[in-house]
Amino acid sequence: MELLPDWKKIARRAWSFRLTILAAILSGAEVVLPLFIDALPRNIFASLSFAAVSGAAVARVVAQPRMHQ
Repeated sequence: MELLPDWKKIARRAWSFRLTILAAILSGAEVVLPLFIDALPRNIFASLSFAAVSGAAVARVVAQPRMHQ
Protein backbone atom coordinates (compact mmCIF):
# COMPACT_ATOMS: atom_id res chain seq x y z
CA MET A 1 0.00 0.00 0.00
CA GLU A 2 1.28 3.44 -0.92
CA LEU A 3 -0.03 6.84 0.12
CA LEU A 4 -0.86 9.45 -2.48
CA PRO A 5 1.80 12.14 -2.80
CA ASP A 6 -0.67 14.86 -1.73
CA TRP A 7 -2.40 12.90 1.05
CA LYS A 8 -2.06 15.77 3.55
CA LYS A 9 -3.89 18.12 1.21
CA ILE A 10 -6.60 15.52 0.65
CA ALA A 11 -6.99 14.96 4.41
CA ARG A 12 -7.46 18.70 4.95
CA ARG A 13 -9.84 19.45 2.10
CA ALA A 14 -11.82 16.32 1.15
CA TRP A 15 -15.36 16.23 2.52
CA SER A 16 -15.40 12.46 2.30
CA PHE A 17 -12.47 12.32 4.73
CA ARG A 18 -14.04 14.86 7.10
CA LEU A 19 -17.37 13.02 7.17
CA THR A 20 -15.65 9.68 7.74
CA ILE A 21 -13.84 11.13 10.76
CA LEU A 22 -17.15 12.53 12.03
CA ALA A 23 -18.76 9.08 11.63
CA ALA A 24 -15.93 7.52 13.64
CA ILE A 25 -16.40 10.05 16.44
CA LEU A 26 -20.16 9.47 16.48
CA SER A 27 -19.65 5.71 16.57
CA GLY A 28 -17.41 6.09 19.59
CA ALA A 29 -19.95 8.38 21.26
CA GLU A 30 -22.65 5.78 20.60
CA VAL A 31 -20.71 3.30 22.71
CA VAL A 32 -19.40 5.57 25.46
CA LEU A 33 -22.11 8.13 26.20
CA PRO A 34 -24.94 5.74 27.11
CA LEU A 35 -22.74 4.49 29.95
CA PHE A 36 -22.92 7.95 31.51
CA ILE A 37 -26.17 9.49 30.25
CA ASP A 38 -29.54 7.74 30.10
CA ALA A 39 -31.46 10.81 28.91
CA LEU A 40 -30.47 10.51 25.24
CA PRO A 41 -32.83 8.85 22.76
CA ARG A 42 -31.85 5.33 21.69
CA ASN A 43 -29.74 5.01 18.56
CA ILE A 44 -29.34 8.76 18.03
CA PHE A 45 -25.60 8.40 17.47
CA ALA A 46 -26.11 5.38 15.20
CA SER A 47 -28.48 7.47 13.07
CA LEU A 48 -26.07 10.41 12.97
CA SER A 49 -23.19 8.07 12.13
CA PHE A 50 -25.22 6.54 9.30
CA ALA A 51 -25.96 10.02 7.95
CA ALA A 52 -22.26 10.96 8.11
CA VAL A 53 -21.16 7.78 6.33
CA SER A 54 -23.83 8.26 3.67
CA GLY A 55 -22.65 11.84 3.18
CA ALA A 56 -19.06 10.63 2.91
CA ALA A 57 -20.03 8.16 0.20
CA VAL A 58 -21.74 10.91 -1.78
CA ALA A 59 -18.87 13.33 -1.21
CA ARG A 60 -16.46 10.69 -2.50
CA VAL A 61 -17.97 10.84 -6.01
CA VAL A 62 -19.01 14.52 -6.17
CA ALA A 63 -16.54 16.98 -7.64
CA GLN A 64 -14.90 19.15 -5.00
CA PRO A 65 -13.37 22.13 -6.81
CA ARG A 66 -11.21 23.24 -3.84
CA MET A 67 -9.29 19.97 -4.09
CA HIS A 68 -7.68 21.12 -7.35
CA GLN A 69 -6.59 24.56 -6.18
